[in-house]
Amino acid sequence: MNLDVFLSLFSLMLISLAVFLLSKKLKLPYTVLLVIAGSLLVPISHIEFFSFITSFDLTPELLFFVFLPILIFESAYNMNIRYVTENIYSIGLLAVVGLLISTLFIGIGGFYAFEWVGFHVPMLVLLLFGAIISSTDPVAVLALFKEYGAPQRLTLIFEGESLFNDSTGFAAFLIILEMIVEGYHGYESAALALFSFVTMLGGGIVFGLMMGFIFAKLIEAVRGNEHLEITLTLLVAHFTFILTEVISEHFVIAGQHIRLSSIIATLVASMVIGNFGRYKMSPDVEEYMEKFWGYFAFVTNSLVFILMGLLFADLAIDLNIAFLPIMLAIVTVVIGRALSVYPLMWLLNKTGKERPIPRNWMHLMAWGSLRGSLAVIMVLLIPDDLTVPGWNFKFSVKDFVAAVTIGSIYFTLLVKATTIGKVMHALGIDALTDMEKVGYHKSKAQIYDKLLLKLNDLQNEHQLTPKQYENLKQRYQSLYQIACLECKNAIGDSDTLIENMLRTYALGIEKEELKEIFQRGEIEEKTYKKITNMLSIQTERIKRGQQQVKSINEHFPIDSLERFVLMVSRLAFWRDHSFKAEELYRYYRALSKISGIVVKELIAVENSSLKAVFDDKAAMETLLTLYKALQANNQAKMQSVIHKDEELLNQLNEAEATQSLTVLQEVTLNKLHKNEIITNKLYIILRDELEQRNH
Repeated sequence: MNLDVFLSLFSLMLISLAVFLLSKKLKLPYTVLLVIAGSLLVPISHIEFFSFITSFDLTPELLFFVFLPILIFESAYNMNIRYVTENIYSIGLLAVVGLLISTLFIGIGGFYAFEWVGFHVPMLVLLLFGAIISSTDPVAVLALFKEYGAPQRLTLIFEGESLFNDSTGFAAFLIILEMIVEGYHGYESAALALFSFVTMLGGGIVFGLMMGFIFAKLIEAVRGNEHLEITLTLLVAHFTFILTEVISEHFVIAGQHIRLSSIIATLVASMVIGNFGRYKMSPDVEEYMEKFWGYFAFVTNSLVFILMGLLFADLAIDLNIAFLPIMLAIVTVVIGRALSVYPLMWLLNKTGKERPIPRNWMHLMAWGSLRGSLAVIMVLLIPDDLTVPGWNFKFSVKDFVAAVTIGSIYFTLLVKATTIGKVMHALGIDALTDMEKVGYHKSKAQIYDKLLLKLNDLQNEHQLTPKQYENLKQRYQSLYQIACLECKNAIGDSDTLIENMLRTYALGIEKEELKEIFQRGEIEEKTYKKITNMLSIQTERIKRGQQQVKSINEHFPIDSLERFVLMVSRLAFWRDHSFKAEELYRYYRALSKISGIVVKELIAVENSSLKAVFDDKAAMETLLTLYKALQANNQAKMQSVIHKDEELLNQLNEAEATQSLTVLQEVTLNKLHKNEIITNKLYIILRDELEQRNH
């Protein structure tokens, strides 16, 4: 029997891979084809030879304690806290207020709709369904948004809503489920439900922050040991989730059971690791993390969606009976979503708390609300024997909720997901901005320029005949010239497009050089974060058509998470977080270096074939003047630090030289080992000697 389970698991994974390849060929959403494949597996499993396919069962425990933390961490880890706080009103309104509006409408409106067609379903059951189906699925939505090129801010709002409304929806689900089990007792039950909702979300946030910072410190403590760093990120997701559930089981104050939201605790802890802990990881691990968690999320979602198809095809309720309730549920959910989007976003635009949400974005928010794995998890958590007064159907409450939930999920996947691209195009959301149009042609020109340089190398190395070289050169030279011409046409008479392109190009160079400086150990973590935040703010300003810097001495604010860290750290440890003299010197030196690299690159562009792309002498001079001024300003500040402590420069130079030599030794040793020039035994001996010498 156990062999059948394992055979089923790995067969489903193999089928998922085949479906993924098929989705690329058919250009259909991967998750849509997965649920269709899952549905087709049920009749196949009735053949004796393939009966093992359905042996692997999606248990609530497996979904809840293993799969769900992986999906939460993978999405939350890559969310930039600064972007979230900039759009916190829209995300918060949709994730909390919007979800509650949708849940109440589905419960109350659905009750009267079902009554109207003679299908008497108790309101509490429909409220339970509302809590389950109102939260959107980030995986299905974001995959489609990335494929069709939705605007970055719209994608962020959708992702933030999808993540935060998971916790809101699950909290509402648990509260309504408890009301069904314990019974509804009027005002007392409503007040208790509100208290539970607030403590679940508030307690989850506090506990998540605590766990996130604890694991960030643990990752810092084991920095350099790649296996331990990766293991700790795996633990932060599951340990936070499970520990929150354990605390919720035993946390009692004044006789009142206090529950914490395991979903929001894991979400917050994952965001802390992604925005604070990632800088404490080894450079190689930090780059590997996204691939590591992306793979786990891919496998998890593949299994969840394909098993969702199996679950739907194997429903206990007769589809002839369930068809009408499913259709009514779908209509109610669509209207509930619209009510949770349009009024709230209109109100937000009126208050002016954030940049306005365009009307066409609202349309996509209402239509693009796909449902997925969390809804299935909540359905499976409903007790099989759950009942409610007034339930007179032959099928159970769980069977009914499962039918309308999976029917609604199928609608979002088969209808909404397959039409999102067309809806975006019809609404003009996928249209390129003026800067993107210029960037498109500019990028093509840069690519063809690189190809022409490579052709010269191939000719010099005698890998091409003169005729082949001339043919290829003529082809790519023509494509390069067309791209340059199209770039100029896209720019037209605009004075700002070229300058903004150059500024974006310069900031990209700065970011790349800064990361290398950090990886070489030339600057501290807090310096790297401070400069990274500064460059991100400048990039956002350019996207919004604003001035890159207000002055060469402008002070850039740190993000909200960093402010929180400094506040807590000062209160808890009484530490001084101001820059020490040597840190301040390294900070100004790093700024000076990246500014100097930009100046060199811009001068190189002026003297290269790319001048045809950046053909605006005034814009180039403006930017060169700015970066030369920034470099000179930072060099002056470096000198002012040194004048206060003349011995400091000698100490820093010696420390930097030592650090560079240490890094070079490690790199050389690793290359010798990787290329099998030395044996594994020699590698271990030399590595241990190097570590002892450095410590």
